[in-house]
Amino acid sequence: MKIAIKIRLMIMMFLLFFTWGSWYGQMSKYMITQLGATGDQVGNAYTAFSIATIIAPFIVGLIADKYFSAQKVMAFLNILGGVILYFLIKVDDPGMFFWYILAYTITFTPNLALSTSIAMNQMNNPEKEFPAIRVFGTIAWIVVTNIIGYYAFGDSVKIFELSMYTSLGLGFYAMTLPDTPPGNADSTSFAQIIGKDAFVLFKDRSFLIFFIASILICIPLSFYYALGNPALTDLGMSNVENKMSLGQASEVIFMLMLPFAFRKFGVKWILILGLLAWILRFMFFGYGTINAEWMLIIAILLHGICYDFFFVTGQIYTDNKAGEKIKSAAQGLITFATYGVGMGIGSKISGIVLDKYTTVVNGQNVYDWTAIWWVPTIIAVLVLFLFILFFKEDKKVQEI
Repeated sequence: MKIAIKIRLMIMMFLLFFTWGSWYGQMSKYMITQLGATGDQVGNAYTAFSIATIIAPFIVGLIADKYFSAQKVMAFLNILGGVILYFLIKVDDPGMFFWYILAYTITFTPNLALSTSIAMNQMNNPEKEFPAIRVFGTIAWIVVTNIIGYYAFGDSVKIFELSMYTSLGLGFYAMTLPDTPPGNADSTSFAQIIGKDAFVLFKDRSFLIFFIASILICIPLSFYYALGNPALTDLGMSNVENKMSLGQASEVIFMLMLPFAFRKFGVKWILILGLLAWILRFMFFGYGTINAEWMLIIAILLHGICYDFFFVTGQIYTDNKAGEKIKSAAQGLITFATYGVGMGIGSKISGIVLDKYTTVVNGQNVYDWTAIWWVPTIIAVLVLFLFILFFKEDKKVQEI
């Protein structure tokens, strides 16, 4: 790949994840402080992202892959997304906010697949070339959350204003990206999009257990994304966005450690270590205080183990189990089930739990964070027991 094209793709990833990172982790705090939203309304807003994630493959697979170049679809969606954000920032009703954020996320989520498609189309060796480009997305998330933390506007409408500008910028920039023409108009069906070809993997009990565990562990993941920022803010932590960006930094570190972990532990124990990290992090969130801030910092830093050791390892495990013929269907099935179904359920539950453990004292909401964080802790414990008892690692996967 020519260096000029590589740089252009890096900029694409940076702008895309800068736009996402501008609002995603801060949306709950904004809704609570500026819109007076209930926990259920916050949960619904995050559920909108999961609904959009379920819809996105149909936009990409049934429309973009058949009739239009990927970069043109990306351009259209981001410009449309910027327009929707312009109207979203004027909304002051939390109930109405749901419909605007749903409309926006429907324009945003297809970009995750489109950006990968555009990048992969320019590569001769994606396994080696793609990580260096994709890492700029993680860097962008770290950069934007630190900007928000430094200027302390994580609870203001400026998070969406920033997203609006970068969404429009990415939309116009996408027009200059390398051409990625549509594929065969008859190549993508409804069944292929939902990964029907990969259903054969459910005959393997261990894969079925992994699949169920992946959906269930997305419930605690949703708690972290939806409630992490407001919880740390409520506890009195300063520069919350800056400190939460340490979680993305740890992702990079533990990603680099994965090859060593595969050689040392094997897939099953890596997945178990990831689940143990989930349990530990939520216990630290539950019992950490501003006077024991080290517990909260460790909980943030554990994000790298939690995410990489379970989700990234899970993608590799799925790829290995599926083989060449159905690997795309298998990855699509996992993405559909986790980010769509699992996180959708988790987002809704997190909002209900927040309301359950909220009391009003002198006109102010008081949250029982210890009780709130015990819910995802218990779920993670149950997933761990399910996994230990029924998951069996075969020799082929051990040799990844």
